[in-house]
Amino acid sequence: MQCRSSEELMSFVQEAKTMTQYGKVANYIPALGKAHPNDLAIAIQYPDGISFSAGDIQKRFTLQSISKVISLALVLMDRGSEYVFERVGMEPTGDPFNSIAKLETMAPSKPLNPMINAGALVVTHMLVGQSVEDRFQRLLTFTQELANDTTIGYCKDVAQSEFETAHLNRSLSYFLKQHQIIDEDVEELIDLYTKQCAIEMNTLNLARVGMIFAMDGNDPLTGKQLMSADVARICKTFMVTCGMYNASGEFAIKIGIPAKSGVSGGIMGAVPCKFGVGVFGPSLDEKGNSIAGVHLLESLSKTYHLSMF
Repeated sequence: MQCRSSEELMSFVQEAKTMTQYGKVANYIPALGKAHPNDLAIAIQYPDGISFSAGDIQKRFTLQSISKVISLALVLMDRGSEYVFERVGMEPTGDPFNSIAKLETMAPSKPLNPMINAGALVVTHMLVGQSVEDRFQRLLTFTQELANDTTIGYCKDVAQSEFETAHLNRSLSYFLKQHQIIDEDVEELIDLYTKQCAIEMNTLNLARVGMIFAMDGNDPLTGKQLMSADVARICKTFMVTCGMYNASGEFAIKIGIPAKSGVSGGIMGAVPCKFGVGVFGPSLDEKGNSIAGVHLLESLSKTYHLSMF
């Protein structure tokens, strides 16, 4: 059972839009506070090339924490899983995504997983290249390949806004540097990380990226294997266990697909061996997830029996 038309999707969007009034946009990053809270869009990309979409689908938004999945995939391809997981763990945490608490109590002081900010900073630190620009360009090129869109770039205003307000991420980075988990200049790492988070696309692009993960790293529309099936499997597992911040367990029970959210209001879903989903709804719940986006995905999951569990 699957969605058969954009009109069908639109009915779900209209119903879910009633939820936007109960959330609020992320204004702790000033540039993100400019988003319109009532926006809501969804796109679904099937491996046979058919796609359906509804809502404000052409609006571009920054990936924020969704970029953590893409950087993890690239670093796993470059470094191998043994290298990566010597430096960052595999366990979910019930703490907020920007918490420093577990770093202080763990020995060694490596982050619990790559989806919390501390872990994502370690992963970004592992990106290969001679300079911040080299490393970012490599990540951006990989993102463009996943989305099959060379026009994808990053929002300089959001990157600058995040760089200027990234005091907690700087604190996490200095803590990690003190414990020899990272060894680069913190300002350079924050520069790279904020650019990574500011990579910008629309829901159609995001659904296409989700489809690559859903299809075990293969792009059936170009015939390219963009990552190994094992790398895709690892990323999807983290999306299930840690992808929706500290609401990941509830999301797994109610919706049951690998997904990753970002505080710009994006959600990328990967329904294994079926299709990719891109959602954008900047009004967030108290956990930092799109309040209407989660509601929309829950309705779709119940209607089309999407849960993998």
